[in-house]
Amino acid sequence: QVQLVESGGGLVQPGGSLRLSCAASESIRNIYLMGWYRQGPGKQREFVASVNVDNITYYGDSMKGRFTVSRDNAKNTVYLQMNSLKPEDTAVYYCNAVVLTVLRYEYWGQGTQVTVSS
Repeated sequence: QVQLVESGGGLVQPGGSLRLSCAASESIRNIYLMGWYRQGPGKQREFVASVNVDNITYYGDSMKGRFTVSRDNAKNTVYLQMNSLKPEDTAVYYCNAVVLTVLRYEYWGQGTQVTVSS
């Protein structure tokens, strides 16, 4: 069964906006943090943003001021609002969930493509 599902990717012009969603299965419990990574063509995977159980957010340097991460605990869902998009934001965006029990576990989605081009 699929445990993390991303949606909302697509093609957008520079300066435009997209909103990504990632829904985690309700069977996943004790989620400490949900967030986003991305990997562009020929680039290494890069941290984008995350939000933890205390609703504290974190952002990568190049995303600050443009991206906003939020969560809906009732739906086990994290969102990424991306504004003022640039061509260098083109990447596959991956959802991540960190679960803390006795040990730490991570779940990853399959990714959603974001292309910023005129």
